[in-house]
Amino acid sequence: MAITGSGSLAISFFVFVISAAFLPKGAAETLTVEGQNLATDNVTVIEGEMATISCRVRNNDDSVIQLLNPNRQTIYFKDVRPLKDSRFQLVNFSDNELRVSLSNVSLSDEGRYVCQLYTDPPQEAYADITVLVPPGSPIIESREDVVSEGNETELTCTAIGGKPAAYIRWMKGEEELTGEATVEETYDRMFTVTSRVRFSVTKEDDGMPVDCIIDHPAVKDLLAQRHLEVLYKPEVKIVVTYPEGLTREGDNLDLTCIAEGKPRPHQINWLRVDEDVPPHAVVTGSDLYIENLNKSYNGTYRCVASNAVGEAYVDYILYVHDAPTTIPTPTTNPVNTQDSRAGEGAPQKIDHAVIGGVVAVVMFAILCALIVLGRYFARHKGTYFTHEAKGADDAADADTAIINAEGGHNNTDEKKEYYI
Repeated sequence: MAITGSGSLAISFFVFVISAAFLPKGAAETLTVEGQNLATDNVTVIEGEMATISCRVRNNDDSVIQLLNPNRQTIYFKDVRPLKDSRFQLVNFSDNELRVSLSNVSLSDEGRYVCQLYTDPPQEAYADITVLVPPGSPIIESREDVVSEGNETELTCTAIGGKPAAYIRWMKGEEELTGEATVEETYDRMFTVTSRVRFSVTKEDDGMPVDCIIDHPAVKDLLAQRHLEVLYKPEVKIVVTYPEGLTREGDNLDLTCIAEGKPRPHQINWLRVDEDVPPHAVVTGSDLYIENLNKSYNGTYRCVASNAVGEAYVDYILYVHDAPTTIPTPTTNPVNTQDSRAGEGAPQKIDHAVIGGVVAVVMFAILCALIVLGRYFARHKGTYFTHEAKGADDAADADTAIINAEGGHNNTDEKKEYYI
């Protein structure tokens, strides 16, 4: 009986399938060692996307290549697709490669695919397809919607239906938190992960974002966020509205109490520690006003603010100084008082310098005069003339000198002497 070409191909395919079915499993695995001619690669694909399986032959001697699914059903025999699943499409067929694509991959497609080379004995290589399933959007929940400062809060984040199991991280602002995770595997080989985190809150945490971040190979940038709402007692401060400088007797004092909290402070009170507030002090809301201060008002004044969380206070210590005793100098031009004072200060410095210079010059002149007089007296020591001696130098003798004296008189009562 004659056998046509197509009949011969069918018989060869039948014989090959039968021989592969009865091939011991251990023997098939031993054919995947290094050095054999058939090779393939494992494939990881996200659910719904496309996977490509490549069966490659090195130094092929025209042997038949075929691809089997995890149930060992033939997907492609050479370039023929016996399996009626249109998601499998031939990408390339040659003597050295059989490449097949699988579109719209589902979790049921996961498993070990077999590349077979029809030789004697047959060779096999295995391509494991791993299907990744991204989890659903995370759900973040809080044990309480509002928490008071100093108390502990608990947040829970759940990632449902992922494969493999997701890893959950927590971030509070820029701070990473450590959570406790539990993993539950469902009947369809999926995983649900729940993570809980506990921490104490402060008033600085009010409005702070807390992120539940999902780390999974099938998805990126998957997170859920919740903002903390923290109640805290008031923060109080006192602002001195008047005076700007020291408080002195006779001055007025105006203080303003500023309080902020959550919820908003519902009550603000002024009191004087250990004493009564001065009788004429005026309290208007958050303001305290005292006029005509004196030293009896010295003490500690306290502003107390309260809300549903608690109360807080801040103190202001009042010390009244003496009234100023300096009386300002009258001036005819009040507008230019500052300029006049500035003008008076500069000449005073110049007068001191001038006086010092004059004194120095006078002292130097006196010193010079004394030196000159000293030298003069030293040179003319013991030499002087009287009126009697006038003309003595021109007389021939003593008698003549006396006769030639001025006026020609020798009356001693009219004698005068001049000294230098």
